[in-house]
Amino acid sequence: MNRGRLILTNIIGLIVVLAIIGGGAYYYYQSTHYVKTDEAKVAGDMAAITAPAAGKVTDWNLDEGKEVSKNDVVAKIKGQQNADVKAIMDGTIVKNQVKNGQMVQAGTTIAQEIDMKHLYITANIKETDIKDIEVGNKVDVVVDGDPNTTFDGTVEEIGYATTSTFDMLPSSNSSGNYTKVTQKVPVKISLSNPSDKVLPGMNASVKISE
Repeated sequence: MNRGRLILTNIIGLIVVLAIIGGGAYYYYQSTHYVKTDEAKVAGDMAAITAPAAGKVTDWNLDEGKEVSKNDVVAKIKGQQNADVKAIMDGTIVKNQVKNGQMVQAGTTIAQEIDMKHLYITANIKETDIKDIEVGNKVDVVVDGDPNTTFDGTVEEIGYATTSTFDMLPSSNSSGNYTKVTQKVPVKISLSNPSDKVLPGMNASVKISE
């Protein structure tokens, strides 16, 4: 091997070694300074608008996407007891479940509304990582519906129980041997200025600063 080729080979080898060291250092920094998860979804406060009495739905003409304010009269029920149907909170109609003139029973859901102006992220964090998270930690959020944008977030609430606490039946296996499964704790993350591409129920990825 001539001298020039030997020098080139050494340079390439050095670059490869530096790349490996740099990658390892980056991975170490990320793993020790951030908690990450792809198990996250966009959410918002939701309320059902229901019929207060049995009868015929009248004056109902709200399309999905229409904004309403708390206590707005959005429809009327005409029956033995005439009654107003009111919005439960400020929000946006996201699902229309009846038609004008339809007969309903008391308690029937007429529509679903979500507070689209205060969307947030619910992320499930491993129990082994929850010790590294505090209310107020900054969060980078990427939503699948708008993957080219990173939104600013802040940890608002940390759950007081794991997501499996309220399962109807505990997990088990036929052998009777106990298998330890890492549990997840729900964390609520506020979302700053989400775009109109961000919708409730969308998947998200979060990176929480420790």
